[in-house]
Amino acid sequence: MNASVAIQVLPKAKDDEELIRIVDAVIDYIRSTGLNYYVGPCETAIEGDYEELMEIVKNCQLIAVEAGAPSVLSYVKIDFRPEGQVLTIERKTSKHHKNDYAKHSVA
Repeated sequence: MNASVAIQVLPKAKDDEELIRIVDAVIDYIRSTGLNYYVGPCETAIEGDYEELMEIVKNCQLIAVEAGAPSVLSYVKIDFRPEGQVLTIERKTSKHHKNDYAKHSVA
């Protein structure tokens, strides 16, 4: 694994329900790739091979359009280490997710 990406897909949608439906279709696609991923409230992180991840980033736009978005704006962050391993999602986040989320949420 020489890369990780964080992608935030922002499809144009008529309301929040449509927005969620389209983003869910994109996340379903990411899940179908079989790669390790983590869905956050504003973006999804995915780890794998650089070339494969770039293809996934491209396809996320196409999936959003196929799901009904007339246009898509995406923000992508890429961590690429051609000669070595990137830090894993687990290593970056596990210490922050040891406690129950409900104990820390604010109403």
